[in-house]
Amino acid sequence: MSSPSASSVVAGARRLVIKLGSSLVTNEGRGIDHAAVAHWAEQIAVLTKAGRQIVLVSSGAIVEGMQRLGWTARPSAIHELQAAAAVGQMGLVQAYETAFSRHGFHTAQILLTHEDLADRRRYLNARSTLVTLLALSVIPIINENDTVTTDEIRVGDNDTLGALVTNLIEADVLVLLTDQQGLYTGDPRKDAAATLLRSGRAGDPALETIAGGAGSQHGRGGMLTKVLAAKRAARSGASTVIADGREPDVLTRLAAGEAIGTELVAETMTLAARKQWLADHVRVEGRLTLDAGAVRALMHEGKSLLPIGVSACHGRFDRGEIVGCFDVDGREIARGLINYSVSETQRILGKPSSEIESRLGYVDEPELIHRDNLVLL
Repeated sequence: MSSPSASSVVAGARRLVIKLGSSLVTNEGRGIDHAAVAHWAEQIAVLTKAGRQIVLVSSGAIVEGMQRLGWTARPSAIHELQAAAAVGQMGLVQAYETAFSRHGFHTAQILLTHEDLADRRRYLNARSTLVTLLALSVIPIINENDTVTTDEIRVGDNDTLGALVTNLIEADVLVLLTDQQGLYTGDPRKDAAATLLRSGRAGDPALETIAGGAGSQHGRGGMLTKVLAAKRAARSGASTVIADGREPDVLTRLAAGEAIGTELVAETMTLAARKQWLADHVRVEGRLTLDAGAVRALMHEGKSLLPIGVSACHGRFDRGEIVGCFDVDGREIARGLINYSVSETQRILGKPSSEIESRLGYVDEPELIHRDNLVLL
């Protein structure tokens, strides 16, 4: 953590991802706040006309659907949540389309699932679509596809989705607008001594410690999801701003250099696009347990993963799928595309590469995971 910065990291950003929380969009669960949507649209229009490229990740579909259906309590059944999302998306998109059309801009609805970002081909297709829309000065409105997702395939919250989209399009900054002023040293609703952190380093473990606790009752995310989203966004070199979306002209003021909320600055180098995809593949198909020598070879010597360095494997995976690499203490240190299926891996783990052919009857690759297909976490 560090001292306040003199200007916003948004000031020099050309491509931004802006995420709006559910409580903001739906006026604390009362339904879409059209006045607030119009205000954000006006600011985004100003920035777009000034040459910025902006993608909007918006929550609020389920809450809007509940309002339209007359439901006073959030359902727990997945099919009812999916129905509410389907109904609510209509109102959400209509609100944004109306607001942006007043400024001469078209919008595009993009509904994503985790599978869209996990599959390499669909990942690239989504990237191409978004980059094309930005080149056309269209404002993409992104949400998780709650109508079809289940717990097994969902991203989980729109803070995480915002970070994944940031990596996907290689945005400069992720702006998380919420109903809090930013990240505090404690929960300001419970701790009168809590103070606002003006800046910090994205990925700093200390931030995760102080960011515990749930968010508002209308959204899935809390401050911890925002800190973790900033950590994820930093993998592609993007900094994150957490700010109060109700702050007047918050976006244009940030773009003008004013420091508002909390800035979590990325200090890591940008990953190559392929390795971004590997790093952000949040659902892996299996896991490998590595011995100390293999951990050292990967983390400090820049080497590939060989069968001899693996002591155990778990899961159900085929050749070419993503697996996580864990040390003996259970910490994931890397993930990558494996060259052998789980049954094949079990037969060669702990053995030198020279024995692969005698044990399997063939050799596809001498490595379990080649360095080019592996990313450190």
